[in-house]
Parts: sequence; structure tokens; C-alpha cells
Amino acid sequence: MSTDSQTSRPVVRPLVERFGFPHLLAATLVLVAATILLGIAAKATGSGLACQQNWPQCDAGPYNLLPANLPSFYEWFHRFVAMFAGFAIVGTAVAAVRLPDVDRRVAGLVVAGLILTPIQVVLGRETVTTYTMEILALHFWTAISIFVVFTVATVLVWSSRLTRTHVTGALALGAAALPFHVALSPLVGGGISTYGPSMQMAQYAVTLVLLAAVIVAAVIGRRRFDSARLTTLLSATTVLAFVVAYLGREAVDPAFDALYVVFTGLLLVAFLAGIGLTRRASRGPRDALTS
Repeated sequence: MSTDSQTSRPVVRPLVERFGFPHLLAATLVLVAATILLGIAAKATGSGLACQQNWPQCDAGPYNLLPANLPSFYEWFHRFVAMFAGFAIVGTAVAAVRLPDVDRRVAGLVVAGLILTPIQVVLGRETVTTYTMEILALHFWTAISIFVVFTVATVLVWSSRLTRTHVTGALALGAAALPFHVALSPLVGGGISTYGPSMQMAQYAVTLVLLAAVIVAAVIGRRRFDSARLTTLLSATTVLAFVVAYLGREAVDPAFDALYVVFTGLLLVAFLAGIGLTRRASRGPRDALTS
């Protein structure tokens, strides 16, 4: 009876080998975005305390691990997806550090997201056990910070495939999304009384699109264009987008209405100007498909 002296390979290869680090990073980004939107749903439906201030448990089933009703389900499902997002962040960070071909800038960004994750978990617990508006705001902006660092990392990883056309497309997407951001805000929607869960989730989804669009435009624009005027405009557009995101969250307060309108108008002008400049800009040496 003959024996095989060769070591057999594992049947199931690690995900990072099967799909590649860029896909793992992109999947993690999707999970982070989904966690944010589900958190908005829990907040908008008033479900944040539906698990009877239990954390990480809920209010039904063995050891109170399951939701007892629909409001509890919103909060429970948010935590459930957040758990997988956390695992994905840890796995992505380990892969970024251990894989030799991962850009050190990307690894640094992913590790920064990993460092922010336990802070976000603690803040999530505090939104249940010690509910205050300040803690809720910190919880949200920490989530946005994680989203931003993973978006930048993802864009850097895929940058070799992104060209001048993608910069123009990202700016056009931002310009197209901006009117929806305003239309879904309490400023146009009829005030806080009609600012329901569906509108809130839709507006925050548009917010994530806006932030992702300006990040793509700014990061790839610096690589594909040599125009100092254009790169300055793209940087200014990024700052304006974050200001609009902040004011859009505060637009439930009439004191912020005028500022929201002004900065939204400035952002729209910046998007349109960026589209014009990128279409006219000459193809520079960095426009080649290089990482």
C-alpha cells in the first residue's frame, strides 16, 4: 500500500488568498456602512433602549440574547451586524499587517480603524446604559471616522484601476447626490415632526455617498492630475462635504438652517467647478495606471 509523502494542501484556503486583500477591504467597508445605517434606523425608531438597557444582551430568549419585539429587533440586528463588522475589521487589520505586498499607508489606516473599533464598542454600550446626546454624537462620529479611514484605504488599494474619468464621475455623483441630501433634510421635509426613520436612513445613506465621492475625487485626483488649482479645489470640496455632513445632522435645529443652505450651495459650486476642471485638464504623468 503506497503512501503519499507530499503534504496535502488545505481544502479551504483563507478568504484573503481566495478573494484577495482588496476584496476583503471592500467587504469590510460595506459592513461598516451597513452598521452605520442600521444604527441610524435604531436611533430613528427609538429602539436604542428597546432591549431594556441590556448590553450586549437584549430582552428575550435564552440568556436574553434575542429580541422580544420589533423595536428590540432593530437594536439587536444593529448589534448583530456590528459584531461581524468588528470581526471583519480585525481580520482586515491582521491581513494588512502580515501581507508583505500591502501598502504601509493602507496598513496604517486599517490599524487606525482597528484602534477606533473598541472605542466605538464602548460608546455603543454607553448609548444604552447611559444615554445622552453627547454620547450619541460621539458614537456617530466615531463610526464616521472608521468609515472614512476604510474608504481612504479602499481607494488607495484600488487606485491603480481608477483613472481621470473616475474622478470626474465621483464629482458628478456627489453633485447628483447633494440635492437629495437637502430634499431629505428637515429643512425641506417639513420639519422635525416629519423627519421619520425612512427619511433619516435615506439622508444618512446619501451622506455616506457624498463622503465616499469626495474621498475618491481627492485621493485619485492628486494622483492623476498635476494641476495645483484642481488639487486645491478637490481638497476644499472634501472639507465642504464634511461640513455639510455635520450641518445636515444638526439641521433639526433651525439655528443651523442658514449655514446648511450656504455650505450646501458652496459644495454644489465646488462639485461643478471640479467637473469642469477635470474634463479640461490635460493628462499628466501621474494619470497613467500606476499605484
